[in-house]
Amino acid sequence: MPRKKKIEIDSKIQKKLEYIGLDLEKIPKVLQQYTEINFRTLKGYDEKKYKQYRFIDMDDIEILLSPTNRMETIKEKYEKAMPLSFYLDAKTEENLLYYTKFLNMLNKVTISQIKNIENEQKRLAKQIPFKIKFTGNYLWQIYYSEISDKYFMIVPTEDSDYSTFFYLLKKKIENKKGEKIFAPVSLVDYEGDLLRKDEIKDLENYLWLFTKDYPSIYEVWNKKDEVSLNIVGETEIYDKIKTLYKITMTTKKEAAKFYKLVKAIFILQTELPHYFNFETNIDEEGALEFYLEKSNIQYEILPEFIMQQYLKSVSLKNKATNDIEELKIKLKKLKKESKELEEEYIAKEKQITTFLECKKTFFGKVKYFFKFGKKAKGKEEKIIVEEEDNQAEHIKHKCEKIKLKEKNYTLYELEQSFKELEKKEEEVTNLVMDINALKLKNKNLKKKIENASDYIEEINEHKKSIFEFWKYSNKDAVATLDEGEEEEMNVKKIEKVFNYEDDFEDFGMEVDKFQRNKLTDAELESVFITTTNLLPLLNRINLKVAENKEISMALKKLKLAKENGEEILEEDEEPFDIFGRIKQTHNKERTIGNKTHREQPRDKFDILEIKKGTKGIELKRNLENVLKHIKKALKKNTLPEDMYVYKATTEELAFNTIEDVSLNAEEELTQFLKDDKISGKVYLYKIKLKKGANFLAFSNIIFFDNKNMTLPAGMNLSSKILVDLAETNHQEKNVKTLNKLEFEEAEDDFSEIMIKNIEVIELK
Repeated sequence: MPRKKKIEIDSKIQKKLEYIGLDLEKIPKVLQQYTEINFRTLKGYDEKKYKQYRFIDMDDIEILLSPTNRMETIKEKYEKAMPLSFYLDAKTEENLLYYTKFLNMLNKVTISQIKNIENEQKRLAKQIPFKIKFTGNYLWQIYYSEISDKYFMIVPTEDSDYSTFFYLLKKKIENKKGEKIFAPVSLVDYEGDLLRKDEIKDLENYLWLFTKDYPSIYEVWNKKDEVSLNIVGETEIYDKIKTLYKITMTTKKEAAKFYKLVKAIFILQTELPHYFNFETNIDEEGALEFYLEKSNIQYEILPEFIMQQYLKSVSLKNKATNDIEELKIKLKKLKKESKELEEEYIAKEKQITTFLECKKTFFGKVKYFFKFGKKAKGKEEKIIVEEEDNQAEHIKHKCEKIKLKEKNYTLYELEQSFKELEKKEEEVTNLVMDINALKLKNKNLKKKIENASDYIEEINEHKKSIFEFWKYSNKDAVATLDEGEEEEMNVKKIEKVFNYEDDFEDFGMEVDKFQRNKLTDAELESVFITTTNLLPLLNRINLKVAENKEISMALKKLKLAKENGEEILEEDEEPFDIFGRIKQTHNKERTIGNKTHREQPRDKFDILEIKKGTKGIELKRNLENVLKHIKKALKKNTLPEDMYVYKATTEELAFNTIEDVSLNAEEELTQFLKDDKISGKVYLYKIKLKKGANFLAFSNIIFFDNKNMTLPAGMNLSSKILVDLAETNHQEKNVKTLNKLEFEEAEDDFSEIMIKNIEVIELK
């Protein structure tokens, strides 16, 4: 077969070939050699979900190229895959197509892309990212064949990013002994060195119960081929606020301890949900912690914890047993009372029935008059329920207390003890319900007896003579014997409380419509000023503690911002920023909540009349006017229901200021922590605002005018409202400490972590 004409190589491609060290006229033996790989594709495995990350020796990886894209199945990619050597041979017509494809791939990649992978691998050799996975880990299409005991990389030739392939090719050509890459291995299960596969699967389910998030669990091998089990996930720590956590276990003993701890508390919470509700937090290293009533539950204290909970259950069972006996005696007395009341009522009812029958005829009336007429009017007998003299002794004798023994109890014993307690408490509940029902029955019986007695007394009043009795018995009087009383339920009325997820959209629409109709233009503009960084100064002016130099400094910053065009944004930026940076482009269409409008954003410089010659005294006067409008506007709007609001700060609130508070705890804390200047303790206040409290919402009309009548209604730009804290009830209810993990550089895989200490203060 004749040789093909030599293909001319572009200078750019030649430069890349030189960078990776590849001479296409003299292919290195390491690239020509190929070991046949037998690989059985697995069904049901998610290729995007990695379970193993390893440092893999370059020499142990075979390179295959496949005329597919990365999104196709492994079956398709593997069946079409060919060894790298096929793509490097341009000497035969058969391989020319592969060779051309290789050059096209090289043409698409840049040297900087390959260098980025090289730099990334250098960093990975020193530090494995907190999340284990890294930005480009999906580009490493590396698999492992158990049959051939060989790693191989499938390079989809129809992709757009070939950086990992050419980096690996470069390293293979360099052929440095012992050099490794850190990458995920696709389509492999857990090795099970630290925990069995079924235990890892259980752990995923256990952790979901407490964190409401399925974790990612990885087996990670370091450069010394030592394995660790890494669990990375998110957990909710307070009112939808989440934080990242990571657990790293390096020994079987360590892994077994964590597994047993999580399994134990999982059993308690699922089997005994009325008694156990574990909460999560993270420690100073970002590891997951479990709490019960502010007590940190660790494996080392698990036996003691189980013993204490067992003793607690026994104590509660003893109390429930005493309660049961006391309630039974009370029920017995009520039953006796009920029986006597029924007998008395039946007797009176019989007398009244006799009267009603006798009054129908002349002889009946005469008969009733002489039969009951001689009876003297007397007081009705009262039912007296005798107390049991030996009631206390009876209970003491009957309630045999369970003795408390301090010993090591098993989880099963604890579970059974609490289930026994549950049955006893259920019996107590049923007895209380029976007693309340009997109390109501007896109360109604007494009322009926009272009605009957009054009726009989009225009959007797007219029995002084036969003629008066005759006249009275001819009346159409109706006895109200069955009149009773309804049960009085001693239950506190449940008021509806605002729920952000369910109610925010409707709330935003309603409040925006209200503010458009009820607030004046001056009031709307004044509220807008509170959305800027001038709110602290407004409060100081309101409290009459603002100094002239503060106002002068604020004026200087405002003038500088206006001169620098702070209100003008670049074309590729958002047309609106709630902190005052706005684009003054007339008749420009903007989008809010997927709806377009042609309204102009409000301008803080125009509202405050900031000009080159504006003086400090003028700014102060304008801010004082803003305060007057805000106070007037606040009186116009009230909350339709109870509502929890949140405020993050680095200082304790004084509760004498007007503050912007958020309806969304997670959003409030996340936005607050984005400030690089935040350091030290962070306070997160949760304040309950009562129905009827005054407020103003940062709805769409606060940020834009509506002169063209095209502004969508709602709260699409902010989830905050404005309240005067001086008008709120700020009695402290509860304080708890949380930890939230943050990255110093959010976009950097190798960023150092920071643990933010957050003190949550709940106020009634």
